[in-house]
Amino acid sequence: MMNLMHWRLLVAVADNGSITAASERVGMTQSAASQAMAAMEANLGAQLFVREARQTLPTALGLQVIEQARVMLGALQAIRTTVDEARPMLRGTIRIASFPMVLAVFLPPLLRRFNQLYPGIEVTALEVTDDEVNTLLDANLIDLGVVLNPPSERNAAVLGRDSWVAVLPMAHGFSRRPAQATVTLEELVEQPFVLATGGCTVNARSLAQEAGLTLREVRVEVREWNSAFSLVREGVGVTLVPEMTLPAQRHGLRIMPLAEPVHREFALVTSRHQPPSAVVNALLQMLAD
Repeated sequence: MMNLMHWRLLVAVADNGSITAASERVGMTQSAASQAMAAMEANLGAQLFVREARQTLPTALGLQVIEQARVMLGALQAIRTTVDEARPMLRGTIRIASFPMVLAVFLPPLLRRFNQLYPGIEVTALEVTDDEVNTLLDANLIDLGVVLNPPSERNAAVLGRDSWVAVLPMAHGFSRRPAQATVTLEELVEQPFVLATGGCTVNARSLAQEAGLTLREVRVEVREWNSAFSLVREGVGVTLVPEMTLPAQRHGLRIMPLAEPVHREFALVTSRHQPPSAVVNALLQMLAD
Protein backbone atom coordinates (compact mmCIF):
# COMPACT_ATOMS: atom_id res chain seq x y z
CA MET A 1 0.00 0.00 0.00
CA MET A 2 1.13 3.53 -0.78
CA ASN A 3 0.76 6.37 1.67
CA LEU A 4 1.40 10.11 1.76
CA MET A 5 5.09 9.60 2.57
CA HIS A 6 5.55 7.64 -0.66
CA TRP A 7 4.14 10.51 -2.74
CA ARG A 8 6.26 13.09 -0.93
CA LEU A 9 9.32 10.93 -1.51
CA LEU A 10 8.44 10.60 -5.20
CA VAL A 11 8.33 14.39 -5.66
CA ALA A 12 11.48 14.86 -3.55
CA VAL A 13 13.43 12.40 -5.74
CA ALA A 14 12.31 14.29 -8.85
CA ASP A 15 13.29 17.66 -7.33
CA ASN A 16 16.65 16.53 -5.96
CA GLY A 17 17.77 14.07 -8.62
CA SER A 18 18.84 11.45 -6.10
CA ILE A 19 17.28 9.14 -3.53
CA THR A 20 19.93 10.07 -0.95
CA ALA A 21 19.11 13.80 -1.05
CA ALA A 22 15.37 13.08 -1.20
CA SER A 23 15.54 10.83 1.86
CA GLU A 24 17.10 13.65 3.91
CA ARG A 25 14.39 16.05 2.77
CA VAL A 26 11.50 13.81 3.84
CA GLY A 27 13.20 12.50 7.00
CA MET A 28 13.92 8.90 5.99
CA THR A 29 17.08 6.85 5.91
CA GLN A 30 18.61 6.23 2.48
CA SER A 31 17.91 2.49 2.65
CA ALA A 32 14.28 3.04 3.72
CA ALA A 33 13.79 5.52 0.87
CA SER A 34 15.22 3.05 -1.65
CA GLN A 35 12.91 0.32 -0.37
CA ALA A 36 9.93 2.68 -0.48
CA MET A 37 10.65 3.66 -4.09
CA ALA A 38 11.01 0.02 -5.11
CA ALA A 39 7.74 -0.83 -3.34
CA MET A 40 5.96 2.03 -5.09
CA GLU A 41 7.12 0.92 -8.53
CA ALA A 42 6.18 -2.68 -7.75
CA ASN A 43 2.75 -1.57 -6.55
CA LEU A 44 2.12 0.49 -9.68
CA GLY A 45 3.66 -2.13 -11.96
CA ALA A 46 5.72 0.50 -13.78
CA GLN A 47 9.22 1.97 -13.72
CA LEU A 48 9.12 5.61 -12.64
CA PHE A 49 12.85 6.39 -12.51
CA VAL A 50 16.05 5.40 -14.25
CA ARG A 51 18.99 4.97 -11.89
CA GLU A 52 22.26 6.24 -13.30
CA ALA A 53 25.65 6.59 -11.63
CA ARG A 54 25.09 10.02 -10.13
CA GLN A 55 21.44 10.76 -10.85
CA THR A 56 17.98 9.31 -10.56
CA LEU A 57 15.92 10.55 -13.51
CA PRO A 58 12.17 10.13 -14.11
CA THR A 59 10.96 8.07 -17.05
CA ALA A 60 8.33 9.51 -19.41
CA LEU A 61 5.61 7.79 -17.39
CA GLY A 62 7.32 8.89 -14.19
CA LEU A 63 6.99 12.55 -15.26
CA GLN A 64 3.24 12.17 -15.63
CA VAL A 65 2.88 10.44 -12.26
CA ILE A 66 5.02 13.10 -10.58
CA GLU A 67 2.83 15.91 -11.92
CA GLN A 68 -0.28 14.19 -10.58
CA ALA A 69 1.47 13.71 -7.22
CA ARG A 70 2.23 17.46 -7.10
CA VAL A 71 -1.46 18.22 -7.73
CA MET A 72 -2.49 15.85 -4.94
CA LEU A 73 0.02 17.25 -2.43
CA GLY A 74 -0.95 20.80 -3.37
CA ALA A 75 -4.62 20.02 -2.79
CA LEU A 76 -3.79 18.57 0.63
CA GLN A 77 -1.86 21.70 1.59
CA ALA A 78 -4.78 23.86 0.41
CA ILE A 79 -7.13 21.89 2.68
CA ARG A 80 -4.83 22.43 5.66
CA THR A 81 -4.51 26.15 4.92
CA THR A 82 -8.29 26.51 4.67
CA VAL A 83 -8.77 24.81 8.04
CA ASP A 84 -6.02 26.87 9.72
CA GLU A 85 -7.47 30.14 8.41
CA ALA A 86 -10.95 29.20 9.58
CA ARG A 87 -9.61 28.50 13.09
CA PRO A 88 -7.63 31.51 14.32
CA MET A 89 -4.48 30.50 16.16
CA LEU A 90 -4.66 31.00 19.90
CA ARG A 91 -1.69 32.87 21.31
CA GLY A 92 -0.65 33.41 24.88
CA THR A 93 1.21 32.02 27.86
CA ILE A 94 0.28 29.44 30.49
CA ARG A 95 2.15 29.20 33.80
CA ILE A 96 1.93 25.80 35.51
CA ALA A 97 3.35 24.86 38.91
CA SER A 98 3.79 21.27 40.03
CA PHE A 99 5.65 19.10 42.50
CA PRO A 100 8.61 17.17 41.00
CA MET A 101 7.23 13.69 40.23
CA VAL A 102 4.26 14.88 38.18
CA LEU A 103 6.41 17.52 36.49
CA ALA A 104 8.89 14.85 35.41
CA VAL A 105 6.54 11.98 34.51
CA PHE A 106 3.03 13.13 33.62
CA LEU A 107 3.27 16.66 32.26
CA PRO A 108 5.95 16.37 29.50
CA PRO A 109 3.95 14.14 27.08
CA LEU A 110 0.80 16.20 27.66
CA LEU A 111 2.61 19.47 27.01
CA ARG A 112 4.25 18.09 23.85
CA ARG A 113 0.82 17.12 22.54
CA PHE A 114 -0.58 20.53 23.49
CA ASN A 115 2.26 22.28 21.66
CA GLN A 116 1.43 20.34 18.50
CA LEU A 117 -2.21 21.42 18.72
CA TYR A 118 -1.53 25.02 19.79
CA PRO A 119 1.95 26.12 18.67
CA GLY A 120 1.08 29.75 19.45
CA ILE A 121 0.73 29.07 23.20
CA GLU A 122 3.88 29.06 25.34
CA VAL A 123 3.79 26.93 28.50
CA THR A 124 6.12 27.61 31.42
CA ALA A 125 6.41 24.92 34.10
CA LEU A 126 7.67 25.61 37.64
CA GLU A 127 8.86 22.95 40.11
CA VAL A 128 7.57 23.69 43.62
CA THR A 129 6.10 21.90 46.64
CA ASP A 130 2.38 21.17 46.78
CA ASP A 131 2.04 23.79 49.52
CA GLU A 132 3.62 26.40 47.27
CA VAL A 133 1.23 25.48 44.43
CA ASN A 134 -1.76 26.68 46.45
CA THR A 135 0.06 29.82 47.55
CA LEU A 136 0.91 30.70 43.94
CA LEU A 137 -2.65 30.00 42.80
CA ASP A 138 -4.15 32.16 45.55
CA ALA A 139 -1.79 35.00 44.59
CA ASN A 140 -2.73 34.62 40.87
CA LEU A 141 0.96 34.15 40.04
CA ILE A 142 0.26 30.98 38.03
CA ASP A 143 -2.60 29.88 35.79
CA LEU A 144 -2.70 26.19 36.71
CA GLY A 145 -1.32 24.12 39.54
CA VAL A 146 -1.03 20.41 40.23
CA VAL A 147 -2.61 19.56 43.58
CA LEU A 148 -3.08 16.33 45.49
CA ASN A 149 -6.55 15.01 46.27
CA PRO A 150 -8.41 18.12 45.03
CA PRO A 151 -11.73 18.83 46.77
CA SER A 152 -14.82 18.09 44.70
CA GLU A 153 -15.75 21.76 44.40
CA ARG A 154 -12.53 22.60 42.55
CA ASN A 155 -12.56 22.63 38.73
CA ALA A 156 -9.97 19.84 38.40
CA ALA A 157 -8.53 17.99 35.40
CA VAL A 158 -7.33 14.67 36.79
CA LEU A 159 -3.87 13.63 35.58
CA GLY A 160 -3.45 10.37 37.46
CA ARG A 161 -4.12 8.24 40.53
CA ASP A 162 -2.06 5.75 42.51
CA SER A 163 -1.93 3.98 45.87
CA TRP A 164 0.39 4.24 48.86
CA VAL A 165 2.47 1.12 49.49
CA ALA A 166 4.80 -0.01 52.25
CA VAL A 167 8.50 -0.59 51.43
CA LEU A 168 10.50 -2.77 53.81
CA PRO A 169 13.98 -4.29 53.88
CA MET A 170 14.00 -7.97 52.89
CA ALA A 171 15.34 -8.86 56.36
CA HIS A 172 12.31 -7.34 58.10
CA GLY A 173 9.92 -9.69 59.85
CA PHE A 174 6.94 -8.50 57.76
CA SER A 175 8.88 -9.49 54.61
CA ARG A 176 8.54 -13.15 55.55
CA ARG A 177 4.79 -12.98 55.03
CA PRO A 178 3.31 -14.70 51.93
CA ALA A 179 3.68 -13.04 48.52
CA GLN A 180 0.13 -11.60 48.44
CA ALA A 181 0.16 -10.48 52.08
CA THR A 182 -0.73 -6.95 53.16
CA VAL A 183 0.31 -4.78 56.09
CA THR A 184 -1.90 -2.50 58.14
CA LEU A 185 -1.12 1.17 58.63
CA GLU A 186 -1.33 0.56 62.39
CA GLU A 187 1.45 -2.05 62.16
CA LEU A 188 3.59 0.11 59.93
CA VAL A 189 3.64 3.26 62.08
CA GLU A 190 5.01 1.24 65.01
CA GLN A 191 8.18 0.40 63.05
CA PRO A 192 11.38 2.47 62.85
CA PHE A 193 10.57 4.80 59.97
CA VAL A 194 12.28 6.49 57.03
CA LEU A 195 9.97 9.40 56.26
CA ALA A 196 10.05 10.35 52.58
CA THR A 197 8.12 13.46 51.51
CA GLY A 198 8.90 13.99 47.81
CA GLY A 199 8.50 17.71 48.50
CA CYS A 200 4.82 17.20 49.40
CA THR A 201 2.85 17.91 52.55
CA VAL A 202 0.86 14.73 51.91
CA ASN A 203 3.18 11.97 53.16
CA ALA A 204 3.31 9.09 55.62
CA ARG A 205 3.13 11.43 58.64
CA SER A 206 0.03 13.28 57.40
CA LEU A 207 -1.65 10.02 56.34
CA ALA A 208 -1.02 8.56 59.81
CA GLN A 209 -2.45 11.70 61.46
CA GLU A 210 -5.58 11.51 59.29
CA ALA A 211 -6.05 7.95 60.56
CA GLY A 212 -5.57 9.06 64.18
CA LEU A 213 -2.12 7.48 64.35
CA THR A 214 1.46 8.69 64.99
CA LEU A 215 4.78 7.55 63.54
CA ARG A 216 6.43 6.06 66.62
CA GLU A 217 10.07 6.57 65.59
CA VAL A 218 11.19 8.61 62.60
CA ARG A 219 14.87 7.81 62.22
CA VAL A 220 15.48 9.85 59.07
CA GLU A 221 13.41 12.34 57.05
CA VAL A 222 14.36 12.78 53.37
CA ARG A 223 12.87 14.62 50.42
CA GLU A 224 13.97 12.27 47.61
CA TRP A 225 12.21 8.94 47.20
CA ASN A 226 15.39 7.24 45.97
CA SER A 227 17.20 8.28 49.14
CA ALA A 228 14.48 6.58 51.19
CA PHE A 229 14.78 3.36 49.20
CA SER A 230 18.56 3.28 49.77
CA LEU A 231 18.07 3.75 53.52
CA VAL A 232 15.42 1.01 53.64
CA ARG A 233 17.80 -1.38 51.84
CA GLU A 234 20.36 -0.65 54.55
CA GLY A 235 17.84 -1.60 57.23
CA VAL A 236 17.45 1.89 58.70
CA GLY A 237 13.65 1.54 58.74
CA VAL A 238 10.51 1.06 56.69
CA THR A 239 8.74 3.65 54.58
CA LEU A 240 5.41 4.45 52.94
CA VAL A 241 5.45 5.85 49.39
CA PRO A 242 3.17 6.40 46.39
CA GLU A 243 3.26 3.43 44.02
CA MET A 244 4.44 5.53 41.06
CA THR A 245 7.67 6.42 42.90
CA LEU A 246 8.84 2.80 43.25
CA PRO A 247 12.24 2.10 41.66
CA ALA A 248 12.63 -0.19 38.66
CA GLN A 249 15.34 -2.11 40.51
CA ARG A 250 13.85 -3.44 43.73
CA HIS A 251 16.65 -5.72 44.92
CA GLY A 252 16.70 -5.80 48.72
CA LEU A 253 13.19 -4.32 49.03
CA ARG A 254 9.83 -5.90 49.85
CA ILE A 255 6.82 -4.00 48.55
CA MET A 256 3.57 -4.59 50.43
CA PRO A 257 0.13 -3.04 49.80
CA LEU A 258 -1.83 -1.63 52.71
CA ALA A 259 -4.63 -3.81 54.09
CA GLU A 260 -6.99 -0.84 53.69
CA PRO A 261 -5.83 0.89 50.48
CA VAL A 262 -5.07 4.59 50.60
CA HIS A 263 -5.16 6.38 47.25
CA ARG A 264 -3.93 9.74 46.06
CA GLU A 265 -5.14 11.69 43.05
CA PHE A 266 -3.30 14.51 41.36
CA ALA A 267 -4.99 17.04 39.14
CA LEU A 268 -4.58 20.40 37.44
CA VAL A 269 -6.69 23.14 39.01
CA THR A 270 -7.25 26.80 38.24
CA SER A 271 -7.29 29.76 40.60
CA ARG A 272 -10.36 30.15 42.80
CA HIS A 273 -10.25 33.91 42.38
CA GLN A 274 -10.30 34.46 38.62
CA PRO A 275 -11.82 32.66 35.62
CA PRO A 276 -9.43 30.74 33.32
CA SER A 277 -8.26 32.44 30.14
CA ALA A 278 -8.99 31.15 26.64
CA VAL A 279 -5.54 29.54 26.40
CA VAL A 280 -5.98 27.80 29.76
CA ASN A 281 -9.40 26.55 28.67
CA ALA A 282 -7.77 25.14 25.53
CA LEU A 283 -5.41 23.02 27.65
CA LEU A 284 -8.21 21.90 29.97
CA GLN A 285 -10.36 20.97 26.98
CA MET A 286 -7.53 18.89 25.52
CA LEU A 287 -7.24 16.99 28.79
CA ALA A 288 -11.00 16.49 28.93
CA ASP A 289 -11.00 15.10 25.39
